[in-house]
This record gives sequence, structure tokens and C-alpha cells, in this order.
Amino acid sequence: MDVATLLHEPRFWYTVAFILFFVLFGRRLWRPLVALLDRRAAEVRLELDEAARLRREAEAMLAEAKRERDAALAESRTLVENARAEAARIAEAAQRDAELTARRRERLAQERIAATQRAAVAEIRNVAADVATEAARAAVSEALTAEADAALVDRAIAALPASFSTRVPA
Repeated sequence: MDVATLLHEPRFWYTVAFILFFVLFGRRLWRPLVALLDRRAAEVRLELDEAARLRREAEAMLAEAKRERDAALAESRTLVENARAEAARIAEAAQRDAELTARRRERLAQERIAATQRAAVAEIRNVAADVATEAARAAVSEALTAEADAALVDRAIAALPASFSTRVPA
């Protein structure tokens, strides 16, 4: 390509204009552009620092929540164990109370049975005594006649002095 054709070429003039633009205005544009990029980098650094700080706080909160959860789990296990022990103790106490109540009721029933037996024996004895008395009375009334009765009274009168003499004076 020769110079004359090159001067008529639009790409050549675009390139010359671009180079002249940067030569004339490059320093003026470079500083604000660098300042803008530096400001943006500083903002990104601040955002990254803030994100890192928030992440550390979140991790600390997560660790604290895990510790609290573990403590709550341990406490709930302790409560469950204590509740089971208390339930076992209450069950044992209830069983002991039930056994004592059963023994007491059994003893009361045995006492009632014994009292009923004693009353029945006493009643049988009374009835037997009444029957024996009636039988004796009947036997005596049949066996004793007026003559036997008089003989019995005579013997008792005759035995009176002997019975007085065997007595010791007071």
C-alpha cells in the first residue's frame, strides 16, 4: 500500500485519531479511571472484609448454637434418666404399699375369721351347756323321787358337823 491510498483509508484515520486522543487526553483520563478503579477495589475490599466478618460471626453463632443444642440434649437426657429413676422409685413404693395393704387386709380377715370362730365355739359351748343342763335336769328329775330326795337331804344334814370340823378357824 502506498501513502496516498493509506491517507484515503478510514481505518488509518481511526487509528491516528485514537492514538492522538490517548496522547492528548490519556493522562487526564487515566487518573480518574485509575481513581475510579481504586475506589471500586476499595469498596470490594470493604465488602469482602464485611463478608468475612459476617462469616466469622455466623460461624461463632453456629458454634454457640451447637453448644447450646448439645447442652440441651445433655440436659434432656439427664431429665429423662431422672424421670425414669423417679418412675421406678414410685413403682417400687406403690408395690410396697400394695403389699403392705394386702398383708394388712389379710391380717384383718384372719382376725375376723378367728373372732368368728371364737364366737361360734362360745355359742356351741353355751348351747352344749344348755343342752347338758337340760339333760341333767331331766335325768335328775327322773332319778330323784321323794324318797331319794329325803335320803339325800338326811345325808347332807348328817355330814354337816364333819364339814364344820374340817374347817380351819380363822
